[in-house]
Amino acid sequence: MLDYEKSIYEQGYSLVVGCDEAGRGPLCGPVVCAACILPPSYQNEMINDSKKLTDKKRRILFEEIKKVAIDYAIVSISPQEIDQINIYEASRKGMSEAIKRMKIKPDYILTDCMPLLEFNDIPQENLVKGDARAMSIAAASILAKVTRDDIMEELDKKYPEYHFAKHKGYPTKEHLEILEKLGPIESEYRYSYRPVAKFKYQKIKLF
Repeated sequence: MLDYEKSIYEQGYSLVVGCDEAGRGPLCGPVVCAACILPPSYQNEMINDSKKLTDKKRRILFEEIKKVAIDYAIVSISPQEIDQINIYEASRKGMSEAIKRMKIKPDYILTDCMPLLEFNDIPQENLVKGDARAMSIAAASILAKVTRDDIMEELDKKYPEYHFAKHKGYPTKEHLEILEKLGPIESEYRYSYRPVAKFKYQKIKLF
């Protein structure tokens, strides 16, 4: 995982920020984006694409990454903003905002296939499957995923009948059946997503 960053460090860069998001596919909840700069000397074989890790391992690494990172930031973009600008642009905005919120300015940007257009003064690479190729992107994916899971678990406490802690907002068979039965929670669902859009003008059990 560190091989990609090593080639960048060898070029003289030292503050390589990895960016990623969690939650592009769900019907509800925010998309959460993170940016993370790891020390060039740091190595951890456990760090990988967050989707390939168990929840337990992600949470252990979440605390580890926050402790060892030179700097990091996590940003949530609401369902309402996703509906306004679309999920792709919301993800781009979240990653850009995460970089801007860090106290330390990076000298190289790595993203998981997401061009961040406003940083034209910083070298940048947008890697296909970047969270499986670069450790800093994988670290960002873990920060984003755990943060989003926690948000959905809090929503589950507020709306237990929707089972958010189980499906995390993704369009599983169970979730779609619940949505058909109860209707969307107006403040939490993405009305630009097809399974939710049909409820836009049907005020059925909107909370």
